[in-house]
Amino acid sequence: MSKELEAPMRTIVITGASAGIGAAIARRLGRDGNRLVLAARRGELLQQVARESGDAVAVVADVTRRENVEHLRDEALRAFGAVDVWINNAGRGISRLVLDLTSDDFDEMMRVNVKSALYGMQVIVPYFADRGRGHLINISSVLGRVPTIAPHRSAYNAAKAALNALTANLRADVAGKGVDVSLFIPGRVLTDFPHNVLGAPSAAPPPRPPGTRAQPQTPEQVADAMAELIKHPRPEFYTNRRRGEMVRRWFEKFLR
Repeated sequence: MSKELEAPMRTIVITGASAGIGAAIARRLGRDGNRLVLAARRGELLQQVARESGDAVAVVADVTRRENVEHLRDEALRAFGAVDVWINNAGRGISRLVLDLTSDDFDEMMRVNVKSALYGMQVIVPYFADRGRGHLINISSVLGRVPTIAPHRSAYNAAKAALNALTANLRADVAGKGVDVSLFIPGRVLTDFPHNVLGAPSAAPPPRPPGTRAQPQTPEQVADAMAELIKHPRPEFYTNRRRGEMVRRWFEKFLR
């Protein structure tokens, strides 16, 4: 293959990389020849994913702590001399209806799903702007757009909606500075995520409205979508086109 056709090798940071979507993305991007810096709290699992992902460095970190995120950036720069792509993937769900939420429930959802990404944005985007290039990717959820299809996810949906807004604001802030800012939006993915949510359902999930049910994706399919987004950056990327159409119809219904 000629050099012109080869994909460029990038240094990519991925948070929440020890399992699920994050691990699948790491393996796929590693197969593509990228240099990876993987972060998560579970060191043994993280090391295993790093071994499966080619040229990868594992950094045990709690990304809900700003100093840990700063350390992650510094370790990436120390290991590879530069960072090209930063993927904020760490997250956690909840099974509580709105009226059953506690203050601690809500704080935990914002801390894990929003503040961790905010810290990532704040530690890496100034570096990208000074460098004149870089790609920041925040992993959201279709529930951040259409919360009514899973009301038992309540504060998770709200946290992802907040992340969507921060991502759009950041994109406007860095316009013209050579920084790509993307929102990556999966739907339902076949991982252990539903089994690791905070709390237990206070009520059985209601039947989904007609037109909102779509086939779940595998983590590998989502990882393929991420590889496509990195190759061709865009502001928002739905991993399932049917989900994008569902969101459009939902907004049309409520914006009449």
